[in-house]
Amino acid sequence: MKAILRNVILSFIPVAAIMNSASAGTTLQNLATAYQGECNAANRYENFARQADAAGFTEIARLFRGTAASEAIHRDLDKRAILKLGGQPGTFKLDEITPAPTAENLKASIRGESLEVDTLYPAFLAVAKADNSKPAIRAFDYSLSAEKNHVDFFRQALDQIDAKTPITVYVCKDCGLLLTKLPDKKCPLCREGLKEFKQIK
Repeated sequence: MKAILRNVILSFIPVAAIMNSASAGTTLQNLATAYQGECNAANRYENFARQADAAGFTEIARLFRGTAASEAIHRDLDKRAILKLGGQPGTFKLDEITPAPTAENLKASIRGESLEVDTLYPAFLAVAKADNSKPAIRAFDYSLSAEKNHVDFFRQALDQIDAKTPITVYVCKDCGLLLTKLPDKKCPLCREGLKEFKQIK
């Protein structure tokens, strides 16, 4: 089981990015790494959602689907930033997903998202700010803020996994922020109106 968990964690971000996150590359290189990571994340969480549904964890499946939608928005932000900076998104094969119980998928998700929050995106954001690259700053800032929420929601889900507590999941289509309750007027991250929020079924 430890081997399965380790493989799932490492599939969150390309291994080269994990090894070199302390010395991030150029802004364009970092966007390419983030783009690949978000592509894999969206695919991985859709897979985790199907596994959770099959195991009877309906609410956790909804959380995973919402997170997949969030990561897909970040993927698209990265792609747009790459194009604005004159680059081209690379082609690659999506990581294979190793089947694991839902509790292990949650633990791996917490570890992977925490790595992004604590190490990867802060390093990428620092380089983008030094370059004054507004498209990259926007993409990395939105991703970093949203990933923090992902960690919190995954921890709550793991703590209450047997309770199967009902949740409602919303995702802002502009910045990818995932919430379980709509804000009063605007998205707290991108400041767009409530019309930008999509409820995940």
